[in-house]
Amino acid sequence: MTKTVIHFENVSKRYQLGEISTGTISRDLSRWWALTRGKADPVSKIGEVLKKNVITEFWALSDISFEIKQGDVLGIIGGNGAGKSTLLKILSRVTKPTTGRIRIRGRIASLLEVGTGFHPDLTGRENIFLNGAILGMRKSEIQNKLDEIVAFAGVELYLDTPVKRYSSGMYVRLAFAVAAHLEPEILVIDEVLAVGDVEFQRKCLDKMKDVSQNEGRTVLFVSHNLTSVKSLCPKSIFLKNGKLEYQGETDLAIKQYLNNFAYNQSEFHFEKIENQEAYFTHLKITDNENQLSNHFSVTDLWQLKIGFQTHYSVSNLVVAVGLLTSDNVLLRNVYSTPFQAEKGNYEAVFTENNIICSPGTYQILISLFINNHVIQNIGEGIFITFEDARPQHSLLNLTNKSLILNQMNVRILPV
Repeated sequence: MTKTVIHFENVSKRYQLGEISTGTISRDLSRWWALTRGKADPVSKIGEVLKKNVITEFWALSDISFEIKQGDVLGIIGGNGAGKSTLLKILSRVTKPTTGRIRIRGRIASLLEVGTGFHPDLTGRENIFLNGAILGMRKSEIQNKLDEIVAFAGVELYLDTPVKRYSSGMYVRLAFAVAAHLEPEILVIDEVLAVGDVEFQRKCLDKMKDVSQNEGRTVLFVSHNLTSVKSLCPKSIFLKNGKLEYQGETDLAIKQYLNNFAYNQSEFHFEKIENQEAYFTHLKITDNENQLSNHFSVTDLWQLKIGFQTHYSVSNLVVAVGLLTSDNVLLRNVYSTPFQAEKGNYEAVFTENNIICSPGTYQILISLFINNHVIQNIGEGIFITFEDARPQHSLLNLTNKSLILNQMNVRILPV
């Protein structure tokens, strides 16, 4: 009988909103005394918040229970803020749950963000040994795996260079190679793999399949790339607003996940990323008269206006758009021509001139590349719907869908 290696029992995690510590004990005591008497907070804005009866705490996870058997490969999906990263941080002992119990059998290797567990001033070689030591491995065991790790990561030339000089892609390649090859019983991977290029993502997925199927290790995989989750994970859990909405077959988990999105949003704004060469700022779906909409007939013409910002001059920057079916099959990608972008704000305009498709709702994926390396993927919750305008369009089959975006024009404009 396969043993249980992870058991979550009624796990919840609460965070306090607002400022917690004020820097000195006297100010903390002053704040506590004021709040005890129902007075305004003398230090922060929390007193004002309490007066208005506004919620001052946030439950990132609420009463989560599930079990994972040895050798399972479990996908974890959900929107931003659903609690996925919090769950993995609790599992990796980065933070503690507020309530509930967790039982874990085996060593855990976690890759939760770029450079997890790395010291920036140490070289790649030194960080490999550091991570191995954290996992409880002997120096001789790490040495035996060293060549395999370096070859997988492809950082031979930079092995004795401090990792603070690595690109984000090199960071991820080495971090994943260390996590996957140092033989943890449980491997935890967050969305960080999206930073790597397509070839490396494929290698990572193949490696995760290998360690689960051939070596009997357990893998937890969080990703917004539903295609990867579907190909790797037979079972998944779907989180929404910190609650476990579904646990079971991945196809059904993805279906519930997609059904929970509002399909009528046509304008999106994205968070600023300080430490990245370029990043997306917004996306607008419009008709040819620049009116916001994400519902069209199959004969309508439409546009995508994708804003992005560069922190400094960047060469060989490419903006890409993809369309996926409701079951996450990629129909087509369209790429801009590589171009030189000076520091500033830009908008890439993808204009459809000759659309041919079947009615239905499709997911939009946008990507930024620099020197053929993916630096950002966004696709969660971005949908476009085409409705039947004439009876003959209902006769179009899946082969027609391959023509979606086929005639798109792409322009890059400074803003």
